[in-house]
Amino acid sequence: MMFGGNMQKAMKQMQKMQADMAKMQEELKERLFEGTAGGGVVKVVVSGHKEVKEVLISPDVVDPEDVEMLQDLIVAATNEALRIADKTMEQELKKIAGGMKLPPGLF
Repeated sequence: MMFGGNMQKAMKQMQKMQADMAKMQEELKERLFEGTAGGGVVKVVVSGHKEVKEVLISPDVVDPEDVEMLQDLIVAATNEALRIADKTMEQELKKIAGGMKLPPGLF
C-alpha cells in the first residue's frame, strides 16, 4: 500500500473540511443581511435562511399616488439583501475550501 498513509490523511482532511463547511453554513444561516434602496429610504433585513426578517420604510417615501415606486424599492432592497447573503456565504465557504472549486448550489 504505497499511498495508504497519504490517502488516509487526505480523507481526514476532506472530512474535516466537510464538517467545517457544514458548521459555517449553519452559522451563516443565522446571520442577518441588509439591503437598501432609494438611498436608504427602504431597508430590508433577511436571514441566511433567505427569510425576510424586517422591512423598514421611511415615511417620506410613502406616497399614495405612487405605490408602484414603493413596491419597486422594496423588491430592490430585498434582492440586494439576498445577493449580499449569497455572496457572503460563498466567500466564507471558499475560505474553508482553501481554493478548491465549489460545486454550484452548495449553499
